[in-house]
Amino acid sequence: MNIMSLLSIEWLKLKKYRTFWVLTGLFAVLLPLWNYLIASGILKMGGDSKKGVNLLDTAYTFPGIWGNLGFWAGLFVWFIAILVIIITTNEYTFRTHRQNIIDGWTRLQFFHGKALFVLILSVALSVYFFLLGAVMGGYYSHGFSNIMSGITELGYFFITCLDYLGFALLIAFAIRRSGLAIGLFLLYAMIIENIGKSIINSLADKPWGNLMPLQCSDELLPFPLMTMARSLMGAQQQISVDTYAITALCWCVIYYLLSRMLLLRRDW
Repeated sequence: MNIMSLLSIEWLKLKKYRTFWVLTGLFAVLLPLWNYLIASGILKMGGDSKKGVNLLDTAYTFPGIWGNLGFWAGLFVWFIAILVIIITTNEYTFRTHRQNIIDGWTRLQFFHGKALFVLILSVALSVYFFLLGAVMGGYYSHGFSNIMSGITELGYFFITCLDYLGFALLIAFAIRRSGLAIGLFLLYAMIIENIGKSIINSLADKPWGNLMPLQCSDELLPFPLMTMARSLMGAQQQISVDTYAITALCWCVIYYLLSRMLLLRRDW
């Protein structure tokens, strides 16, 4: 079975699935809305709408928009990571994974259908990120003359998507129950990794804890104010952006290998 056949079957499973449209819709609507509220000054850093100081409104012109939009988009990717978990665990909940085998699929074809879905989702999110950044940046910059300046953030966002969605896929294959898998994903992303990162960074001479699975991609798209503060203070980044990018891609390979091993070795 070729790649297009696998993807077409995955699409048939999703096109009438309400949760798919709800979660992708939340990403597609809330991301531009949130950034518009910041850029327009409705959301301010401190104080009410009249007295607050908006430190991020100027970050929506080229090239600053790519890094600023990338940070917020990296947070909203959590919606899509949860979607990946739900879609994958549903295969086990409703026994459709067995039906795929009855229909002539191999285990690897079933696995690669999900892995390709993660890849296509990452590409689609990156395309949306570019279009949204181009529209907002063009509007606030009054033109598109510097649109390609800072465009490397697009690549970093793609890596971030691949990292988070690949990790979510691994959790889904390991747990196979949506509630438990989502809970473990959130627990790890919000608490466990932060604790591990802090412990490693406190013991090491460099912030090696930042190379943990999800944190390394977070470092590719840092909070704009943190980047601004480091620049003003003349602080040098101890670990290069290239190192973070390569590490995140290595983690993606590890997710792939572990997920594949789990699928092939466990009872069907």
